[in-house]
Amino acid sequence: MRTTRLITAAAIAASCAFASQAALAYSAGDTFVRGGFAKSDTRSDNGVLDGISSGETGFTFGAGYLFHDNIGVELNSSEKIEHEFSAGDLGGTIDRMPVNLLVNYYPLGGLDSRVQPYVGAGLNYTRFSGEPEGVDARRSYGAVGQVGVDLAITENLMLNGFANYSDVDSRLSVEGERIGTAKVDPMTIGGGVTLRF
Repeated sequence: MRTTRLITAAAIAASCAFASQAALAYSAGDTFVRGGFAKSDTRSDNGVLDGISSGETGFTFGAGYLFHDNIGVELNSSEKIEHEFSAGDLGGTIDRMPVNLLVNYYPLGGLDSRVQPYVGAGLNYTRFSGEPEGVDARRSYGAVGQVGVDLAITENLMLNGFANYSDVDSRLSVEGERIGTAKVDPMTIGGGVTLRF
């Protein structure tokens, strides 16, 4: 009788453990939001610019949906990121705000794993603002790629880390005269939390 109780208790415990692990798997229909902080580094060859500084650390946010166990979409952005720049006699600061629309692939989606890596690719839109008087930086459209990982703490809360690279070029004009193209191409590395619903 005692052996039967032990076996029953062990079976119940194993079932609960399996159920809790299964709940950690990404699956079709999941929705998530992300928030955190990130820092961007710009390329050293900046086109017409003599130099452009790396951006300050800023708040990032995003949301996504999985329409398949392994494939989902994500829309993310950040607060405005300030850069210092110089180009000949010109100099000052400029604000950059990126918006990314990506398709992500989750190789472990649908599997019982606390670690859920992902890779993604998509489109980047970048808006520039806060230029010095007389300077105009045109908005940019380009490609973006990212890699990241979610580490499950509970069924709905995960720690997130990511890196992305964007193709960002902006046509610069001074007093209406085009002076060339600034190549920003930021590499952004950040971390935060993911909430899954």
